[in-house]
Amino acid sequence: MKIIFPIFDWILKYKTEYFKDDLLAGITVAILLIPQGMAYALIAGLPPVYGLYAALTPQIVYTIMGTSRQLAVGPVAMDSLLVAAGLGALSIVDPGEYIQMAILLSLIVGIIQLILGIFKMGFFVSFLSKPVISGFTSGAALIISLSQVKYLTGIPIGQNNKVQDFIFSLLKSDIPIHITTLFLGLSCIFFLLIIKKINTKIPSALVVVFFSTLWVYFFNKNFEGVAIIGEIPKGLPSFKFPKLDWIVLKNLFPIAITISIVAFTEAISISKGLAEKNKFYELNPNQELLSLGSANIIGSFFQSYPTTGGFSRTAVNSQAGAKTGVASLICALLIALTLNFFTDWFFYVPKAVLGAIIISAVVRLIDIKYAVRLYKSRRDEFAVLLLTFILTLFVGIIQGIFFGILLSLLLLVYRASKPHFAFLGRIGNTNYFQNIDRFPNEVVVREDLIILKFDAQLFFGNIDFFKQLVFNSIEEKASKVKGFIINARAINYIDSTASEELIIIIKKLQKKGIRVMVVGAIDPSRDIIINSKLIKVIKKQNLFVTSGDATDSFDGKAKNTALQKKLSRQYNQKN
Repeated sequence: MKIIFPIFDWILKYKTEYFKDDLLAGITVAILLIPQGMAYALIAGLPPVYGLYAALTPQIVYTIMGTSRQLAVGPVAMDSLLVAAGLGALSIVDPGEYIQMAILLSLIVGIIQLILGIFKMGFFVSFLSKPVISGFTSGAALIISLSQVKYLTGIPIGQNNKVQDFIFSLLKSDIPIHITTLFLGLSCIFFLLIIKKINTKIPSALVVVFFSTLWVYFFNKNFEGVAIIGEIPKGLPSFKFPKLDWIVLKNLFPIAITISIVAFTEAISISKGLAEKNKFYELNPNQELLSLGSANIIGSFFQSYPTTGGFSRTAVNSQAGAKTGVASLICALLIALTLNFFTDWFFYVPKAVLGAIIISAVVRLIDIKYAVRLYKSRRDEFAVLLLTFILTLFVGIIQGIFFGILLSLLLLVYRASKPHFAFLGRIGNTNYFQNIDRFPNEVVVREDLIILKFDAQLFFGNIDFFKQLVFNSIEEKASKVKGFIINARAINYIDSTASEELIIIIKKLQKKGIRVMVVGAIDPSRDIIINSKLIKVIKKQNLFVTSGDATDSFDGKAKNTALQKKLSRQYNQKN
């Protein structure tokens, strides 16, 4: 029970002195989450109340099942944008049907995450490299910001998830900018950023919501064209099983996969950072998948759209001193009280303020400093970041992240096909061997012996590159070469294609009268050599522990070492 429901583990160890910190954190996050949740619902194309629904049930479920004590689960900007992008592509006309599809999407996302957790697939997040995440997040942040322009200007621009479509819609519109709305929105962005700089503990979102609402109410600005939220349904979300339709499920599945991956990546990246700072608990990625999946599934029964851990709320939760999930339970209680008794307080909240809250929150996701660092030090990874960013902006949100992953994997394959290598030479009479190019004045370069250090596994993708290195190095020294040493310390695997090709390479060298030796083969590659035809070609007496042993043997100065004999005994035992 404690494994599936970690709450039963930490709640029994709960200390009374934790409650003060948890209470303060819960209240602080609720103050941030109420306006933020309504704002994120607008990004998803949903009525504001669904942001509060998404802030309620999922975080209760996560508190019971999650392994992070401080992760604040609820609606987030990124998932909200993905919901809008996915459902927008289906061209749903009926608002009620749109809402039901968003709720059904939460169920599908939860099921996918639950299945991944059951089969312990938490490792897949490693396929999302930081350049891909940074490029995608920056692109998505700009699109989210642009999606709020309609609330800041009063121009009714349709939901667009591509920059060029947004610009076209804006230019096409005949409706002028509503100056009062624009002034309000820009003022709120300014104050949100200023308040954050002055003191991060001040609930800036609540401050601007409070004063802008009073301004609209007392000066009747809603009658002058300032758009307000209006009536929010009072009461807790009712239990209702999402309506299932196989055709709809088929259409929603691709976007559900995307949201599942992005949501988990966002949550686990935040949780890992917190777990490193707080050593009193351990994070379990697979349990995180189970808990997030369950939160989305059960949340869908209570009218929630897809949720995950939020960057800003989690940071606030941690800074406010949250010690355990009790802080999240307190936050959920305050959300429930708001839904039951205080929704009418938000009637006059201007939509421009919610747009300002979103923009001020997502602009911090654009990490220019990281992009500059990559440009200076890793141009190839910077290219991946830049292409992901451009694709996200101009091709689409979903396409951006998937092409980003593909580009990242292609870069990985390219690097694996042409890995680092070095030709080594002995430093004087010592037993140290170093890169000839790095230590040209220290190493002894021999014409009759070549030592190649190959820093990667040998497989079908790089064996041709390896073969070129071998034969090109021999051609440079013509007929003088009598020995070739393969330093295999970094070769942790040899696949069947590479093994067969190695046999051909070694036989060709041996026909030229060149003795081939292998040194430093670690367990996996050594076992492959011993258990394959390679050993019959290389011969057991040509397996050495160090380059020094191989060189001395080649020069006839030393017999087999004890370790080399042990290698030979292992060969004899297996044969």
